[in-house]
Amino acid sequence: MDAGNVLIPCWLCNAPSALSVCFFVLFEVGKSGANGLAVKLRIWGVFSLEEQGCWLKTSVEGQSLTVEGGGDWTVTRSAHLDGLFGGLMFDGIRNVTVDVSGLTALDTAGAHIIHRTMSELDKRGIATELAGLDAAYKPLLTIVTEADDQPHEALHEEPHFILAMFERVGRTFVDAMIEAKRLVNFFGLTIIAFGSAITRPRRLRPIALINQIEQTGLNAVPIVCLLNFLIGIVIAYQGAVQLRQFGAEIFTIDGLAFGIPREIAVLITAIVVAGRSGSAFTAQIGTMQVNQEVDALRTVGFDPIEVLVLPRINALLITLPMLVFLADVAGLMGGALMAVLALDLTLGQFMNRLEDVISLQHFLVGLVKAPVFAYIIAIVGCFEGLRVTGSAESVGKMTTKSVVESIVLVILADALFSILFSALGI
Repeated sequence: MDAGNVLIPCWLCNAPSALSVCFFVLFEVGKSGANGLAVKLRIWGVFSLEEQGCWLKTSVEGQSLTVEGGGDWTVTRSAHLDGLFGGLMFDGIRNVTVDVSGLTALDTAGAHIIHRTMSELDKRGIATELAGLDAAYKPLLTIVTEADDQPHEALHEEPHFILAMFERVGRTFVDAMIEAKRLVNFFGLTIIAFGSAITRPRRLRPIALINQIEQTGLNAVPIVCLLNFLIGIVIAYQGAVQLRQFGAEIFTIDGLAFGIPREIAVLITAIVVAGRSGSAFTAQIGTMQVNQEVDALRTVGFDPIEVLVLPRINALLITLPMLVFLADVAGLMGGALMAVLALDLTLGQFMNRLEDVISLQHFLVGLVKAPVFAYIIAIVGCFEGLRVTGSAESVGKMTTKSVVESIVLVILADALFSILFSALGI
């Protein structure tokens, strides 16, 4: 059969009222060798898709396709508009012109569809041109184009758990160094405030100081003495059990005389004060931060460090050494009670042995540590209190943080003291 062209007009009838299509179909029928006939279908003429508020019209001339669009190209019509563009056929097309002169509205959704369609055609080697875009829409299309063209971060696999562990450790270390820097800066501010208060004694605020001494010192005596008394009992009992195996129970008193005044009493007392007074400092100042009372102090010309921090530091510097001394006495009393009960010693024998082995140096070692621990607890508690933001959750978070930091720093300082005293032979 000789090759020929048959032009068949077709109409799509009974279409929905919101959608109309009118086009011509050109069938090309030709020879296909021994296999029979070959039939090719080519769209020719006008192809129209419309919906209320959003429409496309296409026309083909040779290898050029013109897409005319108009109406509302916003997010409310984006699903339908995406379907219209997705239904277009570009077989045999080399040039595409998108005419958007009929737009009545355009937002980022419509602009994204325009840019995505033209980008896909460019990747297929089809030349594209955008025509008729209103000047008011050009900045929007430019922004969307730049955003779409930015390379997206590729999804990466989770690192090996060992690498993740090192990353967490490193991040924690860096955060700790930043926190330490801020704390040292706050320490410097308190030193400056101390110097100013010394030159001007009125700034010491004796009423606030007495109030803090009562809260941090006097009210803490029962719990401090009770805990150290019980600790003395435990140490004496454990020491007696172990030393009895060698017939050296009497040296339990030596352990009490050496350990309680130098280490145990001061450390237990500092931990109790950190949990009791340090947390109170953070909660009190943090609540003032939430209520904007600290800002009010600054507004009327008062220095919050001078008004809120110094009285608390001074109070702990005074009370903690006193509490440590009482803790020494309570711990030794607990040890004496257990020695009498477990070692079958009289109180007189215990006191005689204690007098032989104990020295003033042991008490002084603990009392020297006390002011340092007091300063650490006070500045950490006040520092975290001043960092509270405007929420009750922040108060609780910073209170917990201040207690943990205080205890860690106190134990670290105690370790440094032990190394120093050992090097000095004390």
